Amino acid sequence: MTSDSIKIPNAFWLAIDKLGISRATLIKQAKLPLAVGLEETKIKTIVFFNLWHALEQLEGVNIGFKLISSLDINQMPPSFLVAYHAKDLRDALYRVVRFKSLCTPERLLIDETDQLFTITITWPLETISIPNALIDATVLSMASLAYLGTGQVVQPAKIFLTRPERAISPFLKNYSVEYNAEKNKISFHQSDLSRVFQRYNQDLLKILDQALHAKLNDLNTKITVSEQVKWLLRKALTAGRPELRFIAHELATSERSLQRHLKNEGESFQSLLSKTRHELACEYLQDSRLDLAEISYLLGYEEQASFFRAFQDWENTTPSKWRENPKKKSGIK
Repeated sequence: MTSDSIKIPNAFWLAIDKLGISRATLIKQAKLPLAVGLEETKIKTIVFFNLWHALEQLEGVNIGFKLISSLDINQMPPSFLVAYHAKDLRDALYRVVRFKSLCTPERLLIDETDQLFTITITWPLETISIPNALIDATVLSMASLAYLGTGQVVQPAKIFLTRPERAISPFLKNYSVEYNAEKNKISFHQSDLSRVFQRYNQDLLKILDQALHAKLNDLNTKITVSEQVKWLLRKALTAGRPELRFIAHELATSERSLQRHLKNEGESFQSLLSKTRHELACEYLQDSRLDLAEISYLLGYEEQASFFRAFQDWENTTPSKWRENPKKKSGIK
C-alpha cells in the first residue's frame, strides 16, 4: 500500500537542470507555488502530474525519454540505484517493483508466464489524465536498466501504451509498441532475465537493502487503516458510489473488522468517503482542463447538484468561486 504523497526525487531536478530547463519556469508553467522546488517538499500526486504536463507543454512530447536519457546512473535515487547492483535482470526488476513506492505512489505489478515477464504501471489517480511523458520515463527507465545493467542489447518483448500512436519517437523506433492498449506495460522475455549485471556487488546490495527495507517498513507502519481506505477510495470513486464491502474485500478483511479498526482510529467509512471526495474535489478544481461536470463524475456523484451541495458544506462556497480564489490549496503538505 502506498501513500498519495511524493517527495520529488532530487534526480528529477538534476535532469531538469542538465536539460537546461529553468525550474522556476517549469513551476510557473504548472501554475504551482515555488515551494514545490524545495528539496524536502511533499506534494500530492495530482500536483506531480501537473509538473509533468507542464514539461510536455514546454519541451514537447518526447521529454520523458529525454529526461531519463540525460540521467547518470549515480544520480538515481537509492530506491532505483540498488537495481543496477543486482545479480541479474530478474533480481533488478523485482527490486524496482519492491522499492518504487519510496519515490512515488506509482504501483508496479508483476505478471509472469512461461515466456514473458510483464510489469504493469498504475497510479492512484488513474481516473484523470496521467502525463504521457511520465509513462514514457518509467518505461524507458526499465528498458535502460536492462541495457545498462547487462551491458548488452536486451530488447523488451513488447511495450504497451494506452495513448494513441503519434509521430514515431526516435526513442521507440527500435521497440515493438502496441498503442491504445488497456494498460501501460513493458514485457521482457523470460530468457533474458538471467543475464548477469556488470555492477553486481553483493556487499553493497546488503547495505542498500537494509537501508531501503528500513525506510519501507517505516513507511508502511505510518500508513493507518484510514489512510489505506482513503487510498482505495481514490481509485474506486469513478466506478460508482464505493461500498464498504468492496473496500473490505480489497483489504482482505470483513466489513465488521474494518469498521472496528476505523472506529479505533476515530473514523467511519462515511466520514472517510466525504473527506476523500473533499480532498479530490480541491485537487481536481486546480486542474483547469477539468470542467465541473467531469469533476462531479470523477467524484462518483450521479447528479452534479449533489456535488455542489456537498462542496458548499465543505468549503462554504461554490466550486466555481473556490476555483477562482487565489488562496486555494496548493496540494502541498
